[in-house]
Amino acid sequence: MANKHFRPFLWVVIGCGSLAFIYSALRVDFVHIDSRLALMVGMALLLTSRITIPIPRYSSQISVSDTFVFLVLLLYGSEAAVIAGALEAFLSSLWFSRRPQTRMFNWASAAFSIMITSSVLELVFGNIVALRTRPITTTFVAAICTMALTQYVANSGIVAVAAALKADEPIWQSWRKHYLWTSLTYFAGASAAGFIAALVYFIGVYAFIITLPIIAIIFLTYRTYLRNVETSAAQAAQAEKHVKELSHYIAEQERIREQFSQMEKLSALGELASGVAHDFNNTLSGILGRAQLLQRTDDPEKLQRGLDIIIKTAEDGAKTVKRIQDFARQRRDHDFELVSIDQILLDASEITRPRWKNCAEASNIHITLNLQIGSNGMVMGDDSELREVLVNMVFNAIDAMPEGGTLTLTTRNVGESVLIRVVDTGVGMYPEVRSRIFDPFFTTKGKAGLGLGLAVSFGIIRRHGGNIEVDSQYGKGTEFRITLPLAKVAEKSVKTVETEAVASSQTVPPVVQQSEERPRTRLLVVDDESFVRELLGDILDGEHCDVYLAESGSEALSVFREKEFDAIFTDVGMPGMSGWELAREIRQINKEIPIAVITGWGEAVGSNEVKAAGVDWVVAKPFTAERIAELVCEVNQLNATRQKVAIVAA
Repeated sequence: MANKHFRPFLWVVIGCGSLAFIYSALRVDFVHIDSRLALMVGMALLLTSRITIPIPRYSSQISVSDTFVFLVLLLYGSEAAVIAGALEAFLSSLWFSRRPQTRMFNWASAAFSIMITSSVLELVFGNIVALRTRPITTTFVAAICTMALTQYVANSGIVAVAAALKADEPIWQSWRKHYLWTSLTYFAGASAAGFIAALVYFIGVYAFIITLPIIAIIFLTYRTYLRNVETSAAQAAQAEKHVKELSHYIAEQERIREQFSQMEKLSALGELASGVAHDFNNTLSGILGRAQLLQRTDDPEKLQRGLDIIIKTAEDGAKTVKRIQDFARQRRDHDFELVSIDQILLDASEITRPRWKNCAEASNIHITLNLQIGSNGMVMGDDSELREVLVNMVFNAIDAMPEGGTLTLTTRNVGESVLIRVVDTGVGMYPEVRSRIFDPFFTTKGKAGLGLGLAVSFGIIRRHGGNIEVDSQYGKGTEFRITLPLAKVAEKSVKTVETEAVASSQTVPPVVQQSEERPRTRLLVVDDESFVRELLGDILDGEHCDVYLAESGSEALSVFREKEFDAIFTDVGMPGMSGWELAREIRQINKEIPIAVITGWGEAVGSNEVKAAGVDWVVAKPFTAERIAELVCEVNQLNATRQKVAIVAA
């Protein structure tokens, strides 16, 4: 947006230029006008008006007709120079501007600046026309330099002020940035004009004709200079454009990087969720398949064996959740204990039976499982994690035998290690596939696989101090070899356990049932999940408790105000009123009653929340019937202790 002083300045310049032009026209001496002047003015008007230098970023240009204007000034005086320069500037404007105001401004600024230049020369050196009669003197050289400098300052100064006001920029900045480089045209034109004027003095009128090639060379120099300036200006504009584009690109890249970072987090969350779903699908498959098998049999031994497998599989699922919670808290501790490798292998074969037997036979596929257990080795480890490894490998072997085959599981001791072999007669693997099977997210199953199973298995075995090797050829099956270090204390520990068991059987007297029946414990159980609520009710009923079941915190609070209870068992995550809010409300009513929180968050529950709610116990889901029975005993003991303290205090 143009500065408010722009238009007034234009009109001031037009006014001053008009006065200078009129003054010069009235004072011009037509007696001295001859063919030489007409030729120079004609060349200035016809040729030099077409040779201009554009001002970068502005719709204005600088003419290079200064040679003819300076020559007219030296040969014919200021009046003729003002008229010739003003007409040339007006004609030059016709080539690049259609606005009458711009043409008038160029015409007036040329007339005004030439009038200033001629006035300075006359003031300092006297008669301008007389200067050419002394061409080889320091005065003449000084006059040429003064003429060039004055014209440069006056003309570029007027144009720079107008351009700065139009662009609303500082005048000095605009002049330095866009007009400082134009000084070359003025000094070159003044030098050429001085040289021609000197030749005219020594040779005569024909000197002008002789110097036409010189003028042509000057024009060519101007043209080259013009192109260089235009190229530089274009390069500067291009560079400025590139800088803006680069800044925009950097900002866009930063935005994309933030979006990509967010996508990576979401992707990692999705992969984690997929991995959890994968593990739980395996767990649920074992539980569901085993439960369906139990529905088809009445054999007590098979029923007991199946129930044991279901319990063990469910415990494995619970440990999977715990591992996820431990990972979220960045825990790296491992509670290893003595584990029987043979038993792990037996468990894995039973857990996977629905896949390799029932489901396979339903699809008319026959898979034979060959167990060769001969280790009797004990290792220090996590039985749930080791079962997960073997179950995953068995499932992979089943997938590798789409037309059936034989799956062999073997164990044997090799030195101080136990060797587990999982061998199938499936399709095998190419070398490039075999080299990448332990890479995270690498899978040959397409969308059906996540590429996490073997990577997780590899990490589990390495945490147990073991190693996994694979040998496979396409079309000839695959063999996995797992090596784990034998526990050095295993044999001693087993003997100690057996000794303690014998001693216990000899020394512990039989339990004598008490004849006096203790009063039933009154408990309030709160959980929004009906199957959990009813399961707790059944377990507590078997523990000699009277149980009231509530499905929400608000219902439980209402019942608590009406009835008396010995303890409260509540879930945490419930709609409406959470378990923490219920505990705080109950604590305002009764500060002594025991409160237990039974939650799926388990150990992830913070101690600050427990303290703020006044909770006595936190029990992680999934819970066992034994843990709930222990909790009832602890409730009774706590209530008994508090009653004794109250009696003593009274």
